[in-house]
Amino acid sequence: MKVLIAEKDPATHRMLEETLRNGGYETISAYSAREAEEILLSARARLAVCDWRLPDMSGPELCRRVRRAQSGRFAYFIILNTADRKEHVVEGLRAGADDYLVKPFDPQELEVRVRAGQRIIELQQELLETQGRLLRAATRDGLTDLHNHQAILDVLEREFARHVRQSLPLSVIMADLDHFKHVNDTWGHPAGDAVLAAAAAIMLTSVRSYDSVGRYGGDEFLVILPGCDGDVAQEVAERACRAVAGTPARTGLGTIDITLSVGTASTTDFPEANAQALVQHADEALYRAKQEGRNRMVRSVPTSA
Repeated sequence: MKVLIAEKDPATHRMLEETLRNGGYETISAYSAREAEEILLSARARLAVCDWRLPDMSGPELCRRVRRAQSGRFAYFIILNTADRKEHVVEGLRAGADDYLVKPFDPQELEVRVRAGQRIIELQQELLETQGRLLRAATRDGLTDLHNHQAILDVLEREFARHVRQSLPLSVIMADLDHFKHVNDTWGHPAGDAVLAAAAAIMLTSVRSYDSVGRYGGDEFLVILPGCDGDVAQEVAERACRAVAGTPARTGLGTIDITLSVGTASTTDFPEANAQALVQHADEALYRAKQEGRNRMVRSVPTSA
């Protein structure tokens, strides 16, 4: 682990370096608070031993600045001070420091305090990773690894709010695998699962990196296309149809030809539609694609009065 040393006194700085390196730590040196702040915010070190009195800023103020600026990453602060006064300890801890050590320090005490900080950082990292796994499990479809039903609707609401706020176009695609029940009945559900996963992977390659694809339910997918007008959405949908039709799904029982029926809807065609209405328009277009023979795209447009 890398430990930042922010200490203006050369002799103390050398002693800190020697103690920490003897303890197996790699050190990064800073001789000003600004330099220390840049190192911490760039995540080059996550544990810092900082002097109370730095040339350009106090140690507590450095703590406050880093705590305010941090986003999702945790840095552990040990403040060094020559004063062993209660009010200094309180001020340092209130500013965001995690520990307080009086100079001149005992090298053994410094090492055990740094190791305690390392354990806390590691536990914090484990917690963040666990939260990430739980969030992913709550928002991803287990079979396709796409957004699940609720998650893709949440994306839709966010993108629709951005569409309203920034006056950007927004389009959606509803896609459904053709004859999927026949696949399950003929080849079995494991093959059907493989077909779904294959179609999902192909659809992901057919859209932009900032588009969102979700499993809406069963063999139906919802795609959110921020910034896309109706013409672009039509092109994306046609590309997805061609890609799926041109890539047989590999299953444990052999390859299976698959096709998509797709409906699109855009705020450029339905400027008064809300998010739910936009999905409904795309779903109606999908239904027409099924009626017209499947393996095709239908764009939803307003009907004449």
